[in-house]
Amino acid sequence: MERRSFLRGAVVGGTAAAFGYTLMQGAAYAAPAQKGPGPYGALGTADANGIQLPSGFTSRVIAGSGQKVGSTAYTWHNAPDGGACFADGTGWIYVSNSEISSTGGAGAIKFNSTGSITGSYRILSNTNRNCAGGATPWNTWLSCEEVSNGYVYETDPWGVNAAVRRDAMGRFNHEAAAADPVRKVIYLTEDASDGCFYRFVPSTWGNLSAGTLQVLKAGTATSGSFTWATVPDPDGSPTPTRDQVSGAKLFNGGEGCHYANDTVWFTTKGDGRVWQLNLAAGTYELAYDDSLVVGGGAPLTGVDNVTGSSSGDLYVAEDGGNMEICIITPDDVVATFLRINGQSSSEICGPAFSPDGKRFYFSSQRGTSGSSSGGITYEVTGPFRS
Repeated sequence: MERRSFLRGAVVGGTAAAFGYTLMQGAAYAAPAQKGPGPYGALGTADANGIQLPSGFTSRVIAGSGQKVGSTAYTWHNAPDGGACFADGTGWIYVSNSEISSTGGAGAIKFNSTGSITGSYRILSNTNRNCAGGATPWNTWLSCEEVSNGYVYETDPWGVNAAVRRDAMGRFNHEAAAADPVRKVIYLTEDASDGCFYRFVPSTWGNLSAGTLQVLKAGTATSGSFTWATVPDPDGSPTPTRDQVSGAKLFNGGEGCHYANDTVWFTTKGDGRVWQLNLAAGTYELAYDDSLVVGGGAPLTGVDNVTGSSSGDLYVAEDGGNMEICIITPDDVVATFLRINGQSSSEICGPAFSPDGKRFYFSSQRGTSGSSSGGITYEVTGPFRS
């Protein structure tokens, strides 16, 4: 079968990510990506931060849980999780969730044009296990609660406007969100072994206070066509949203979600898969499956948060595995981009590029102690292709 051909472009909402696809002809689906040499070569030895990177790349620690961020007064939150970057004049802001029960929320770090930290502050407080989320085209951060009957909160990366709970987006075990400005919808994943994949259709694009929650319907195969059906009772009580629509396709532990150029990708950690929805064609397929890697030895396991780059590369973080971030290239090659050593009790979260695509941010949620108090947030710079 022919490989996918990816388009280049730029994603909205302050993130430097771009993907696309060639419409499939008939029932010809692309084979899931396979392991191979990455675009940046082999990993080098671990640096002073315990991170292995390809030649030409360097890492630095920008924040640690329980410590002041740079010279600011803000103490970085525990259990840093999902994140995104937003353009801020000639600089940018990195937003990060806190996956802590009852007091979770989210924080932010401001950078100037040289990458120096100029500020850090809280943008959401006293919410519950804020895991992943997603940026909107109007430059807000959707912070999602990973609990039964969890909510989505719309937050201001600048910390000026108060966060708003978006009840219409449904109550379930929320994980990630991804905005589609073409169809004017927000895609949502559900972290449950029998979870669903949703989209929220706002009554007015740019205003998430009202709208319709829909769920993806499809067969049990790993490829085929799909449709959308309205969830009758988005508040999920007494019947969970995933159980309300007959024929809703179930996914094993929905995690990260990323949209660009008529395509949305999302991961399911329960079965080690990356799914691809070809939105214009109304079809879905597997972009990656760790059980289908030829010869075994899958380079990517424990798939979790996901983001993309302007070159068309998909970056997938591992929860467990070898504590790696792997790349899936436009040629459907899977390769390791970085590895964190000595943190086997942690998970990698919040991968995001600065708006210019030259700096890459992520966190090790339990990096220093193996507990929720030990999060570390990193920045990687180097010759990222564009």
